[in-house]
Parts: sequence; C-alpha cells; structure tokens
Amino acid sequence: MSKLAAQDKFLDFSDYGRPFAQIIANQLKNTRFTPVHLTLLFGVSGLIAVYCMLTAHYWWAGFFLILKSILDAADGELSRVKNTPSYTGRYLDSVFDIILNFVFLMTISHISDSSLTLALIAFLCIQLQGTVYNFYYVILRNNSVGGDATSKIFETETPKAFLNESQKTVNVLFKVYVMLYGIFDRTVYRLDAMAYKVRTFPNWFMTLVSLYGLGFQLLIIAMMLALNLVNFIIPFFILYTVLMVIFIGIRRLYLRS
Repeated sequence: MSKLAAQDKFLDFSDYGRPFAQIIANQLKNTRFTPVHLTLLFGVSGLIAVYCMLTAHYWWAGFFLILKSILDAADGELSRVKNTPSYTGRYLDSVFDIILNFVFLMTISHISDSSLTLALIAFLCIQLQGTVYNFYYVILRNNSVGGDATSKIFETETPKAFLNESQKTVNVLFKVYVMLYGIFDRTVYRLDAMAYKVRTFPNWFMTLVSLYGLGFQLLIIAMMLALNLVNFIIPFFILYTVLMVIFIGIRRLYLRS
C-alpha cells in the first residue's frame, strides 16, 4: 500500500532512501523481522554516527546518517508489505527521531565552534522545519484516496490500538509523542490554521516543502560533515528556517480551499 494515490505522488527530496528501503522490506517480508526491529536498528545507526562524529570519522558519520534515513523508511515499508499497521511503530519511530536529532546537534556543538545555546536553537529550528513538512504531508495523505492515514492531522486523542499491538503500549507512546512534539505541532498549526481545509496540494509545492524533510536534513548534515564544514552546520540550520516563511506564505496566499 502506497502512502499516496498516484495523482498525489511528488518528487520528495527527503525520500531518496525509499528504493533501498523497499528492497530491505521485500527481503524481510517472510521473516520474523518486524518493523520495530528496523526502528531499533535505525536508532543504533544514529548512535554509531554520533560515535563517528566524536572520533572525527566524518565520512563514516555521514554514511551512518544516511543509513539511518534508509532504515527509517524501511520500517514503514515493512509494515506495509506485511500489512501490519501499528501505532506503536509510528510513535516509536517519531520518538527515536527527535531524540536522535537532539543528540546529533549536541554532538555537533561539542565538536565545533558553536555554543550550546546555538545548538539548542538549531534543534528547535530543525524540529519546526520537519513539522512544516509533516504537517502538509499528513494533510495530503489523509485527503488522498487510498492514502495512508496512520498519521493524523490533529494528534489530540489516543488512537485505538490495532489487533497486533498492545493498547497500553500505544497509550504510553502517544503521551510521550505529544509531550515531545506537541509544541511544534501547535506552533505550525497556528501559523497556518486553515491548511487542513485544502483538499490537496500541487506536486511542485510538496517537492519544495520536502526540502524540510528529515531525510534531506540528514543528507545536508552528512554532506557538510564529509566536506569538513562542521562549524557551519548549526548556523546553517538556524538560517534555513527562513524558508518556513516562504512555504507557509505560498500556501496561505496561493493554495486555498
């Protein structure tokens, strides 16, 4: 099952790992490997990237950041090919993402000239950027005929667990998710409260917004590490937030319901 109907698919700069993710998922389709196993593996890949940063093996750090991105896509792909949708996996994936993003920025602060304060600002900026992408993407997915609606536009109520998972686990992970992401979701919603009324977004708009996708953010970090531009990573992501004004402005001024 695709996340989007055919007419709603777009060039997603953050989704470069999807072909590899699909290969991994198809290879694991008939095994006991679960999507949660892949989520745990992308967490391990992220921690290895941190170790490589700390030991100044920047090429390897970039490799494991990109591998983390591929495995991040593979857990969802495996869930789809096994037909085992899961809120446990959906929330665990997001919790791992935000924790790793924080660790990445703190590590980069440690190995660069950037202060801890700037690193914290960059972390907030990265999360806001990712939330803008997810906000529009989830709206598109929920409105797309036959699209994946596991993610909700408004995460306000604990969802009912699927048959293959525990309601107690879903309850706990949902609370953690809301605690970590709630402020970012509310901020972006307040900036563009009417976006959910739009039936669909043109492909070119979603392609532009995908520059804020986590996969593309990690690719930028990997490239800057490989080019030994460590000192510029944190300032870059702070300045990169200016695109929010452009994306939200385009939606509010030109793409209306």
